[in-house]
Amino acid sequence: MTVMEFFGCTFLAFGAPFAMFLFTIAQDPVRIIILIAAAFFWLLSLLLSSIIWFAMVPLRQYLVFGALCSVILQEIFRFIIYRILRKAEIGLMKITDDHATLIDNKHILAYVSGLGFGIISGAFSLANILADAVGPGTVGLTTGNEMFFLSSSATTLCFILLHTFWSVLFFNGFDNENTVQIGYVLLSHLLATSLTLCNRYQIYSATLVPLYAIVAVTGLYAFKIVGGSFASFKSCLIL
Repeated sequence: MTVMEFFGCTFLAFGAPFAMFLFTIAQDPVRIIILIAAAFFWLLSLLLSSIIWFAMVPLRQYLVFGALCSVILQEIFRFIIYRILRKAEIGLMKITDDHATLIDNKHILAYVSGLGFGIISGAFSLANILADAVGPGTVGLTTGNEMFFLSSSATTLCFILLHTFWSVLFFNGFDNENTVQIGYVLLSHLLATSLTLCNRYQIYSATLVPLYAIVAVTGLYAFKIVGGSFASFKSCLIL
């Protein structure tokens, strides 16, 4: 039973991101490199936030401080990868067979780097939880909430998708000097992270419902930014 729970939670959290990687990134080596590079920059933000948390001894006990520090550093490193990719854009076009697509659609680099941010973020947030899900027992038999593993996986999927959408908005915001889009990314990231603090009270619906509302709004916002319309969205649903 615990093994089934492990695979179920794994597929819930990483099934959709794996499909996104398989169908949109895996066929292009340059996109794979960009995804790995973005994941590396997220790891750097995690390392730096951990160092700051460890150094600030009086504030260690406050989860809000750690969450705020992590969000700020993630967005700083998102900006760093944005600057690097924009400077390397001409070189990337020379070494990829998909250079025409990169010229016509600059949102591709944002999408790929955002998915890299999201996948590594999800892997680090869920790896230890999935390891415990294998057994020998399961949460909820004597103590804890039986929804812990399921809600953790659903939250992980939420942040993977959000990081992808956030990067599209973030990159486009700096390309067009649109402070509204940049501000939306920062504020929604802070809000989404703050919502996870409610999990300590084991009221997971109070976290998941608003989180997925943010996912829906952010996804539609990013869809509009890349040129989507209601007609194209409707045609996708029909297909």
